[in-house]
Amino acid sequence: MLGLEIPKRRADQVRKTLLKHSLINNELKIKRLGDYVYIPLASKLGMDVLEEIGLEDIKTVDMEFEIHKKSPRSLKDYLKGHISPQKIDEIKKSFDIIGDVVILEIPRELESEKYQIADAALKFTRRKAIYRKGSEIKGVIRTRSLEHLAGEDQSETIHTEYGSKFLLDVRKVYFSPRLATERERIVKQVKDGEVIIDLFTGVGPFSVSIARHRKVEIYAVDINPDAIYYLKSNIELNKLQGEVHPILDDAEKFLNTRKLEANRIIMNLPGTACKYLDDAISSLKEGGVLHYYEFSSDFETPVSRIKQAAGTRKVSILGERKVKSSSPGRWHMGIDAVIH
Repeated sequence: MLGLEIPKRRADQVRKTLLKHSLINNELKIKRLGDYVYIPLASKLGMDVLEEIGLEDIKTVDMEFEIHKKSPRSLKDYLKGHISPQKIDEIKKSFDIIGDVVILEIPRELESEKYQIADAALKFTRRKAIYRKGSEIKGVIRTRSLEHLAGEDQSETIHTEYGSKFLLDVRKVYFSPRLATERERIVKQVKDGEVIIDLFTGVGPFSVSIARHRKVEIYAVDINPDAIYYLKSNIELNKLQGEVHPILDDAEKFLNTRKLEANRIIMNLPGTACKYLDDAISSLKEGGVLHYYEFSSDFETPVSRIKQAAGTRKVSILGERKVKSSSPGRWHMGIDAVIH
């Protein structure tokens, strides 16, 4: 194999020049023997390059170089040679990592390869448990069936994001790590002294994240007893500046019986939050902020829904964004609105 012999004292300068001209064969390892360094070349050097690096003390040689062993950089890399390229392309590129748990989406066409895929995910992620989505999220408590494929069958874990820790069981509660940036964005908007209602709170990722950084009072509401159990644990697990009240209740019932006046209301239940908009807006003080989420193909639909629910109250839209993809042409939309 073609290489360049260079005295050690000049090796770094010559290497930089060769890199600039893309002349190093990066699939092979640079070799060091005695007082010389041998760099594998991708092609012969032209006179212009030779003149640039200087002709003294260097020469081209024909020698053996060790091949670089590349570590797999993706789940697909781990599966190469085990599953056909056509089938590998069918595997979802993204998957959820929640603490020590990985949740994969494996199409039915790859049923016979699911354990190979799970073993590859175990090696690639270095987590403890691999599960496969067995259903979509469903029901009022927002859970899905999961099939254990590899590692430990341990669905309870602690997930960390932006310094907040969340204890949860992926079989019993809803939690999306893909909303971490969205939660952090809301945290930055909140000011000390606010009264906040966090509807459909789950294990409290919005509430706990906010209360860690702000001196606020938050009413965190969910109808799932397991979610409230883990929310209480997460209040203890994190050092909070604010106060979080865990409330096991239906959102509509809570809003109509407590009659709170909030500075801010979070409604992260994109499938059915629209059913509670009237009551939620009625619980907002004048100038209060609504964070409303809905599955939609456009911004106009959720914005129109907010304005209709507000009735005679003026609505100012602070922000509109696509939080994450839900399905082709359909998005998990986020709308921030001030209700005057």
